[in-house]
Amino acid sequence: MSGTHMTLVDFYEHHKKLAANEVILDVRRADEFAEGHIENALNIPLDQLPNRLNDLQKFKTIYIHCKRGGRAKTAYDLLTQMGVNNLVCISDAGMDLWIEKGYPFKK
Repeated sequence: MSGTHMTLVDFYEHHKKLAANEVILDVRRADEFAEGHIENALNIPLDQLPNRLNDLQKFKTIYIHCKRGGRAKTAYDLLTQMGVNNLVCISDAGMDLWIEKGYPFKK
């Protein structure tokens, strides 16, 4: 599954059945993540991604999201340029819409 995008609503359904080797990558700042995040999401702020590439190599699929979609797209482009090709970008929306829709999240 390389070079794909997914809507937030489609991802909501999909995230309920993620495999053990799949991860939700939240690229928001740590303070934003602390205010609320999807359960079991991995928080690596956008500016730290180049230093954390090894942490991402072990996953079969990486679902990238942020607050509204902009940073997810930037992270997707950055990681693609760095040779990571197991990415799914949720760029149409992010945590704001997730919370607005009443989807469950952790603080």
